[in-house]
Amino acid sequence: MTVKIVTDTLSDITSDLAAELGVTVVPLYVRFGETLYRDRVEISTDEFYRRLINEGAFPSTTQPTPNDFLEVYKNLSKETDEILVIVVSSKLSGTYQSAAQARALLKNDCRIEVIDSQSVALGEGLIVIDAVRAVKEGANLEKVTALTRKNVERSHLIAYFDTLKYLARGGRIGKAQGLLGSMLSVKPLLTIRDGEMAPLTRVRSLNAALDYVYSMVSAIPNIKLLAVEHSTSLENADKMVEKLAPIFPKEKIYRSVISPVIGTYAGPDAMAISFLEAEK
Repeated sequence: MTVKIVTDTLSDITSDLAAELGVTVVPLYVRFGETLYRDRVEISTDEFYRRLINEGAFPSTTQPTPNDFLEVYKNLSKETDEILVIVVSSKLSGTYQSAAQARALLKNDCRIEVIDSQSVALGEGLIVIDAVRAVKEGANLEKVTALTRKNVERSHLIAYFDTLKYLARGGRIGKAQGLLGSMLSVKPLLTIRDGEMAPLTRVRSLNAALDYVYSMVSAIPNIKLLAVEHSTSLENADKMVEKLAPIFPKEKIYRSVISPVIGTYAGPDAMAISFLEAEK
């Protein structure tokens, strides 16, 4: 039977892309006031960012429950006996723990591997996409799991923030704490290191950020997959794609909008560039 792949909404794999890939996406939750919404299911990215910008209330987030994953496992185990689950970094969310607990609750012979991507957004999503490719080429659970564990080390994310206040208020600032005292005119670039946010550099303009990302990406000898996503500024993301076009075909660059749960911490005008290195 074909391996089925599960991820979470922090992979920024949209419903359209998930349907194309045949991936099941388990939503996290975002709360405005007393109302809890399933990420990308009960609140769209457009509605979320409108409320984030215009309302005084600061949203909060929570991971899926073990039962959320268990229901997915039960349904998929009717179609297959091998499931691969790739989730957001365990240092950013409790999603990994929920996925692992649900595996222990499943009372059948379905084999389930749960992998901590050590990343987020399409840094996680590209790992999922490459796993799907491997399965389509005939990889069984053992082979696609081995590939995915290697890809955790090959996946990279560069995040451009207009402000770090959302990341700080949400308690996800990690090793980037030292950037909080920066001048307001300075824009931070962060990455994921050891599964948590860490500083790369600071720039004074979007154009400087584009130049920095181009320089960093162009130094990688063999990029397998590349993605650009944004929270509220499609125009900025388009500029990034055009900047990268000389080194990677822009029609092959994956595009997405940063999910509501990630947007709670990224804020407006954020952007993320993710790439997956090919095996050496």
